[in-house]
Amino acid sequence: MVSLLSLLFVFHLLVIMSSSIPTTSEKFAKESPIFPSTKPMEKLTQLHFYFHDHIKGKNPTSLIIVQPPTRFGTLYIMDDFLTEGPSPSSKLVGRSQGMYATSSQHGFDFFMATSFLFTEGIYNGSTLSIVGRNADMPTREIPIVGGTGVFRYARGSAWLTTYMFNVTSGVAIVEYNVSVVHV
Repeated sequence: MVSLLSLLFVFHLLVIMSSSIPTTSEKFAKESPIFPSTKPMEKLTQLHFYFHDHIKGKNPTSLIIVQPPTRFGTLYIMDDFLTEGPSPSSKLVGRSQGMYATSSQHGFDFFMATSFLFTEGIYNGSTLSIVGRNADMPTREIPIVGGTGVFRYARGSAWLTTYMFNVTSGVAIVEYNVSVVHV
């Protein structure tokens, strides 16, 4: 009986001592446990669309912001169309808003930082952000680094293939095949 009372006394003393340890309300970070029942299931979404870039003409979708003496280092700002098919009259599914710069002294490589703003169906108002090298190759890959709306916590890859490029008219149409994981 004495040992049970002793254990209860020690337990009570530990509870009182632990509640008297000073704490501060300032925190750099807070971690919360994630239980299997509350973790959202990740989804894989595959998108297919065409990017239309026009740097010349009456209504350009890209403008030169910085133009050094050589092609290298030219900075463009863009607000390009994203369509369902390669034709400019194809159904509009969104816009690509961001910038790109020529980043190679020996070719036509670009560095791109852009957000795709989708305007169709369940994706309306959602965005995907890509940042990376758009190399001078027939097919290239650019990472998806984030997203909003339906694409919250997005990560993945965009595979780009040049569908059409005309230096004289300043028109480029690029096919995008996107695989994105999101919650």
